[in-house]
Amino acid sequence: MTSPKGASPIASAKPELVLASESPRRAALLAQAGIVPAHIVPAAIDERLKKGEQPRLHALRLAREKALAVHARHGQIAFILAADTVVACGRRILPKAESGEAVRECLRLLSGRRHQVMTAVALIGPDGTLRTRVALTRVSFLRLEDGAIEDYVETREGFGKAGGYAIQGRAETFVKEINGSYSNVVGLPLALTMAMLKGAGFPC
Repeated sequence: MTSPKGASPIASAKPELVLASESPRRAALLAQAGIVPAHIVPAAIDERLKKGEQPRLHALRLAREKALAVHARHGQIAFILAADTVVACGRRILPKAESGEAVRECLRLLSGRRHQVMTAVALIGPDGTLRTRVALTRVSFLRLEDGAIEDYVETREGFGKAGGYAIQGRAETFVKEINGSYSNVVGLPLALTMAMLKGAGFPC
C-alpha cells in the first residue's frame, strides 16, 4: 500500500501512546478513561530532590525528564505521556514510603492536617512539542490514632506511595475533606490529561 502523494509512512501512521511510567495506577486510570497505551516504558531517571526545590517545580522537572528520557527512544510517531505526583505539607515534600517506619512518619505528619497533592503531567507529541500542566488537590485528614496508623502499616498499602498512603484503598477512611481532582491523588488527573491529549491531537 502506498502513501498519499507528499505524505510519508510515518506521517500517515496512526499515532501510538507510550506511557512513561512504572505505576500500575496510572495505566489503570487511563484504562478507566478508555485509553490503553501501546507501550508502558519506565523512564528510570534520578528522582532525588534538588536542594531548595519546591514541590511544584520538583514534580514538573521529574515529569519533563521522564517524558524526554522515553521520547529519546520512542519518538517520531508516538505520543509520550509522563507524570510525577508529589505530596507536600507546605514546602516539605513527603517521600515515597519504602518502609513501615516511613509510612508511620508520613501519617503522623498528615494526621489532623491539610496537605497538597500535586501531579505534573508532561506530554510530547510526534512533532516534538512538549506540553506540561500541574493539577493541585487539597486533602484534609482526620486525626489518626496510633492504633489506626499501626493497622495501616500492617496492610503495607502505603509502601511505595508518595506520602505513605493510597487514597484508593483503606486510606480513604482517613480523608475528612478533598478539594480538587480525586484521580490526581491516585496518580493521574484524568480530566486534565484527557484535555492535554485532545489538545495535542491524540485520537481519544
